[in-house]
Amino acid sequence: MIDNLTGILMSIKTTDIIDIVVVAYLLYKLLGFIKETRAQQLFRGILLIVVFFLISEIFNLSLLNWLFTRLITVGLIAVVILFQPEIRRGLEQIGRRGVLSRQFRDIGKEEIYATVHRIVDAVDDFSSTHTGALMAIERETMLNDIAETGVIVDAEISVRLLGNLFYEGSPLHDGAVIIRGDRVYAASCVLPLTERQNIGKNLGTRHRAALGLSEVSDAFIIVVSEETGAISVAQNGEFRRFLDLKTLEKMLLDIYIPAGEDRDLLSRLRFLKGGNEDE
Repeated sequence: MIDNLTGILMSIKTTDIIDIVVVAYLLYKLLGFIKETRAQQLFRGILLIVVFFLISEIFNLSLLNWLFTRLITVGLIAVVILFQPEIRRGLEQIGRRGVLSRQFRDIGKEEIYATVHRIVDAVDDFSSTHTGALMAIERETMLNDIAETGVIVDAEISVRLLGNLFYEGSPLHDGAVIIRGDRVYAASCVLPLTERQNIGKNLGTRHRAALGLSEVSDAFIIVVSEETGAISVAQNGEFRRFLDLKTLEKMLLDIYIPAGEDRDLLSRLRFLKGGNEDE
């Protein structure tokens, strides 16, 4: 027994270990990717079909085996169609070259703090006045196709500009604002709606649109409810609701400034607020 085990261990090559580690990592990432998405339920169905197929192979059930063989063949095409949003999102994540967008790297540190300060102040105003708002901050995944559904603005971010865009009487208020770096790139944009059914019946179109965009891109989407003034964020297919301003500040700072750098936000915001009251 020991000799057999020793022989097996001696026959294992370095390439075999690398092969096992890579496959295990890919399976781990795949399971993590389908978790908490509609792919989870579809994956269970596919796993059940595979189990029945193996049973038909083991017990030589010819008719059942024939049926599941045909079902698996057709199912491969169906899986590609059903998982199209998830596959697109996964490929986009693989293709990303870094955590921080190039447009963020081109912004000076002081301007980053000013940008965060303006966005947070605008969200504070929207929340206190129950003004519905939907803002998507572009990261690695370019949102040009989304921007084309609206109106190109390409203006410096300011509280007044965002307030005018989401003012109920504005012709551009009904849609999303795309923020690229430190500028409002487009307004009145149409976002893809999520197909999930379990996100809560009390969530409206803004929230479904925010979650939908987060499922197909790495954008950071901020939502302010018109009914309650509640602040929510959608990111990477997940939704966080009822955020306070300090939490939102930290999340924005994590996007604009890489971890490990100086991120003393509150002192910077106090300094900037003293010199930017007109914004």
